[in-house]
Parts: sequence; C-alpha cells; structure tokens
Amino acid sequence: MNPNIVIRSETADDATAIGEVTVAAFAPLEVSRHDEQHIVEALRVHGALTLSLVAEMDGRVVGHVAFSPVALSDGTQDWYGLGPVSVSPEVQRQGIGKALIREGLSRLRGLGARGCCLVGHPGYYRRFGFENVPGLGVEGVPPEVFFALAFDGAPPRGTVTFHEAFGTKT
Repeated sequence: MNPNIVIRSETADDATAIGEVTVAAFAPLEVSRHDEQHIVEALRVHGALTLSLVAEMDGRVVGHVAFSPVALSDGTQDWYGLGPVSVSPEVQRQGIGKALIREGLSRLRGLGARGCCLVGHPGYYRRFGFENVPGLGVEGVPPEVFFALAFDGAPPRGTVTFHEAFGTKT
C-alpha cells in the first residue's frame, strides 16, 4: 500500500468526501443499487456508525468503510455488519480497501465485538477470514454472498438483520 495513506476515524468534515468516494466507487458496478452513499448517510443520521474509517492520501479522502450493529435472531449480541466499503476508482487495487477492512476489524475486536458479517463478493472477503456459515444468513440473500467472521469461537446461528438504513431507497 502507498505509504502516504493514512487510515483514521471519520470526522464531521468528511461526510461530503465520503459520499463522493462512495458514489464513484459503486458507479460502474452492475450489482449495485447505487444507493450506498445514502446508506452511509442514514447510518450516520441514526447514530449507527459504530466505526467509520477513512483512508486519506495527500489530505484527500480516497476510501471509506462503515461498520454498524446487526441483530441476530438467536439473540447473540455484539455482532456488526461491514459495509459499504469504497475506494476512489483512480486508487483502487493498491491495498486501500484491504487496509480499511483490516483496521476496522482490529478496532471492532478492541471494542469487544464478538464478530462481523457482510454481503459481498465471494472472491474478496475470504482473505480476511470471512466464510459462508451454514445456518447463518440474511433473508433473501444467496448464501454464497453472505459471510461471517467470529472473533470468539463458533459463529451464531439464525437470521441476521442489518440496520434499517440498508433498506434506504434513493
């Protein structure tokens, strides 16, 4: 990764830049509903951004990752959802997304989180230890794109519900 990249917590001044990076990152993706920037904003408005990290290069925000609480039908507490994660197209494939995710997972562990889950590309998230977990998923989401990473033993079972912000319509 570029040594000029700094990973830090979001500040109030970063909201606009985060929105711009998120729009640009998801614009070319056919699998996107192109509402990710609205999800981040809704999580922020609802106080549901447990962690919101930015990657900054030369004083400019070039990446972002959000982590928010999830609910599990079996009552397990302290699990979080990862996403959206965004990197400006001109600096993608330079390890910025990877650095944001690794730092976020480390900080979640430091907060006492028990695990993290996400809906994402099957070829990407396994490198962080995420796996498809039989018996754990999200209604209406194919199991091959739902991933979980338990920090303290076996993952829970049941249905995961992400924050209502993920249902935000554009």
